[in-house]
Amino acid sequence: MNSPLGGTLPNPAAHAEPGLSPAVTHDAVVVVPGIMGSELYDTATDNVIWGLANPAWLAKAWLTRQGLTPLQLTPAELAGDYSRVQAPRLLQTPAWSPFLRGIEPYHKLLRTIENTVAHRDAIMTFPYDWRLPVAVNARRLAQEARDHLQRWLDHSAHADARRQAVDERPARLVFIAHSMGGLVTYAALTIGGDSDLSADTRGVMTLGTPFLGSVVASNILNARQGGPLPLPHSRLAAAAATMPAVHELLPRFLCVEDALDVRRLTPSDVADLGGDKDLAKAAQDFFTTLYSQPLPHHRPVVGTRQDTVQSMKLINGLVTASEYCFRTDTDGTVKRDAQGAPLRYQVWGDGTVHRESASLTRRTIPVFAQHGAVANGREARRIIADFLLEDDHLGPDQADDGIGLNLPDYAPAGIPWDCVVTGTDDPAQVECTVAATDTDWEASVRFEATDDDKLGAKVTLPSPGLYRVTAKADYGPIVTQLVFSGPDGMDVLDD
Repeated sequence: MNSPLGGTLPNPAAHAEPGLSPAVTHDAVVVVPGIMGSELYDTATDNVIWGLANPAWLAKAWLTRQGLTPLQLTPAELAGDYSRVQAPRLLQTPAWSPFLRGIEPYHKLLRTIENTVAHRDAIMTFPYDWRLPVAVNARRLAQEARDHLQRWLDHSAHADARRQAVDERPARLVFIAHSMGGLVTYAALTIGGDSDLSADTRGVMTLGTPFLGSVVASNILNARQGGPLPLPHSRLAAAAATMPAVHELLPRFLCVEDALDVRRLTPSDVADLGGDKDLAKAAQDFFTTLYSQPLPHHRPVVGTRQDTVQSMKLINGLVTASEYCFRTDTDGTVKRDAQGAPLRYQVWGDGTVHRESASLTRRTIPVFAQHGAVANGREARRIIADFLLEDDHLGPDQADDGIGLNLPDYAPAGIPWDCVVTGTDDPAQVECTVAATDTDWEASVRFEATDDDKLGAKVTLPSPGLYRVTAKADYGPIVTQLVFSGPDGMDVLDD
């Protein structure tokens, strides 16, 4: 097999001991990089404007007056014409950016995934124009992930690998998303335009995703207002002020120290520190919509124990960032000391995203890594491989919701019996089928709400045999149960 990275893709079966099956996933994997993790190509000038595999390019980009000008969004792009810049592939060589520090390519991550999938065609990488609004890239990701899953389901290697899966279920999607790629994935699965994509997704692993934003984005926009600074910082600030994506990375948690008060950053603040008020307001509205829906099947990996700015003071348009944050009680009240001053907490992070922003829940998988390298670290790659190798028999994530099945284990043919789904009373949330294990017979089950958070339906099996009932909802794992069908009364069976 050939690798997308070049060379030969290791064949897991070749390394398995005789008589043992190789440990691989039969699911379809989508890799979504973070900000600045995709190469960008300007179709108007026929030039790569981000990600050239040439050390001299970095110096030209950051140290010349016009080096980053091609990255600035044009009036046409701000109006919605995104045809100028294309993202042909993931970053191929390490890159650098002020405040974001080093940005590593994803070679090691991809090799880990290649060694864990049934075939290289099960992997899709999603390079994207990281300057643009998250929602724009999310809609494209939703469509491309759907197409990728269908191609893999039709692939001959999928048919072979499926036999190793629990109940031989068909493949679903697994997203591995770094940094801003987690926000793009979140939006693709919830507001990306494909209402079935969540149900066809087994899991989402995010690595250092700033779900609540990062104070670093404020520093990026403020660089040109902070007096004499190195040229790279001011060049980045000028480009970033035009980018919707940078405004979507601004902190959305309580982070602004204002005398004895702590508050959130406002669009007016963003304008004061060097950003665009309208882009900040659009970002605010976007996240209000996004946060109204949960990210399904989520497993967050967060970097920790790295010095990370977590709060800021904004005085006369200048940002002073600090490496501590604030906490609230469940009613939103800021925790304070005996004198009424807000208490300060050091929770660290990955150098760019502090730990409490990198997850939508309190349950996280911590790794010791910097933001740009968290996806390539040995510990994270081991965690990713384990995540990919999970199957339905391992059960749902801790504290995850799910549905249940309540069926008879024996059901006479031709006689209706009760099929009950627990955990929901919304028939639209559940898809359920009954299929014979040894023939092509299959039927859909149509539920009605009963009571006590349950759905019910009458099912009649056509003939004696073994049948598999499979139910899946918009959340939690697929659940299955086998039902044996025979004559009405076991005592009539003959030898």
